[in-house]
Amino acid sequence: MSQATDTDVREDGIIESVSGPVVTARDLDARMNDVVYVGSEGLMGEVIEIEGNITTIQVYEETSGVSPGEPVEGTGSPLSVDLGPGMLDAIYDGVQRPLDVLEEKMGSAFLDRGVDAPGIDLEKTWEFTPEVEEGDEVEAGDIVGTVPETPSIDHKVMVPPDSEGGEVVAIESGNFNVEETVVELDSGEEIQMHQEWPVRQQRPTVDKETPTEPLISGQRVLDGLFPIAKGGTAAIPGPFGSGKTVTQHQLAKWADADIVVYVGCGERGNEMTEVIEDFPELEDPTTGNALMDRTCLIANTSNMPVAARESCVYTGITIAEYFRDMGYDVALMADSTSRWAEAMREISSRLEEMPGEEGYPAYLSARLSEFYERAGYFENINGTEGSVSVIGAVSPPGGDFSEPVTQNTLRIVKTFWALDADLAERRHFPSINWNESYSLYRDQLDPWFEENVRSDWPETRQWAIDTLDEEAELQEIVQLVGKDALPEDQQLTLEIARYLREAWLQQNAFHDVDTFCEPEKTYRIMDAAKTYNDAAFEALDAGVPVEEITDIDAAPRLNRIGVQEDWDEYIDELEDDIESQLRELY
Repeated sequence: MSQATDTDVREDGIIESVSGPVVTARDLDARMNDVVYVGSEGLMGEVIEIEGNITTIQVYEETSGVSPGEPVEGTGSPLSVDLGPGMLDAIYDGVQRPLDVLEEKMGSAFLDRGVDAPGIDLEKTWEFTPEVEEGDEVEAGDIVGTVPETPSIDHKVMVPPDSEGGEVVAIESGNFNVEETVVELDSGEEIQMHQEWPVRQQRPTVDKETPTEPLISGQRVLDGLFPIAKGGTAAIPGPFGSGKTVTQHQLAKWADADIVVYVGCGERGNEMTEVIEDFPELEDPTTGNALMDRTCLIANTSNMPVAARESCVYTGITIAEYFRDMGYDVALMADSTSRWAEAMREISSRLEEMPGEEGYPAYLSARLSEFYERAGYFENINGTEGSVSVIGAVSPPGGDFSEPVTQNTLRIVKTFWALDADLAERRHFPSINWNESYSLYRDQLDPWFEENVRSDWPETRQWAIDTLDEEAELQEIVQLVGKDALPEDQQLTLEIARYLREAWLQQNAFHDVDTFCEPEKTYRIMDAAKTYNDAAFEALDAGVPVEEITDIDAAPRLNRIGVQEDWDEYIDELEDDIESQLRELY
């Protein structure tokens, strides 16, 4: 919802009081969630409370210098986003203002208040190719044509979801801007490429289905142990410095989604800068084009107005749903939902609402649920199928997972990737604690892994889990009595678990080869460790001392599998060497 595209703005009310981002106005003719423009500078805000003649507004910009008596203008419309070609390869703020356009307008990276611009370029022309003909009947959501938005993605022009539909009476190919009519219906309705949709309202679908396909992340610990489905939800909680943002970046870069929406919600400016600088230079592994060709960035950094954080996650999920309606698989990264919750807490305290646990509003759980429930694998109203996967980072103070945001998130999401400060300190990255993390999608995704990777995927993974669990128990004994006091078979288990951790669970995000690991390679590394395990225990049963088993030359080469370009041949050779070297010992 941009002031730049609005024509029927009217002066309605007068500012009564100002308290940070919360402004009250009297005599304002408005409804809940309407967009208003506050003060003589026209600062964008949203109605959040109406009591008699007094309307409370949360303003999405800095309010210093705004004073009582200034005008408030109502638009009569809720906070909406502009949808259409031009959203990919764009960088927005929390209320979908394109930051590059604003910078150009201002001639500076430091933006003035009240400056506005539409979410998509209204003048730029796009090459429209019809998908329907004159005489065809179309309904709400139907695809009427395509536009090559980027080299990677074809933008599908759809009948708006609230349309009554009808018979196509005029349609032609050619170059049009987003506000020009591309299809005319017998009802007199004209369809443009441009749509608007309220951010707090979920776009309609026919059915929400059970997801059965994994969202491949290229990260071994995630794909191997704690997979997320396409249309699934995941949370990454962890203390500062444990790798939340890097994990989110890795997922944004390598996840096999068609579209990525990255929401930097209250994040440090340097982290968003890294995304903005890195992504245009990165190559998309699936298409070979630039990664930005399928990415939409929403940057609401920690120095931006706090109230805009509250809207940025809704802006992101609405854009994601729009691409889902086209039949695409969309992955949304929200980094971090804790900052969003903190924004809600600040607004709630200024409204003098009754606080809940740790000062968060009582409706925290409802808002989090509202957001995550918009994820899923859907049958769309136009007959296509698409998904929105939501991965939210959580920043609990001091790494305390018992705090309200983490706990309320865990009630909703089905995948939990727990980051561990101790692992991060030991330089074990990704620092996801395999003893605390879980995925409730594992059983429903196993058939896919059995069919597309290896038939014994679940069994091999279960062996890895059992080995790591046993190691965790043995480490407690080792701390008391030392490793040498353990029986030889348990000493061997510890050694094999060490290789699982170092060769399989560790991964270097900054290495050209190791940064992405396909499922087949994930399986092969895990299976190579199992090969060593089986051959080592055979040697132990044959009477070979454990020191000789662990001293073979081939075993340390397990740690080098991740960085091998020709990993398939390397593993074949390594497995043969392990088996032959151990057999020579007895």
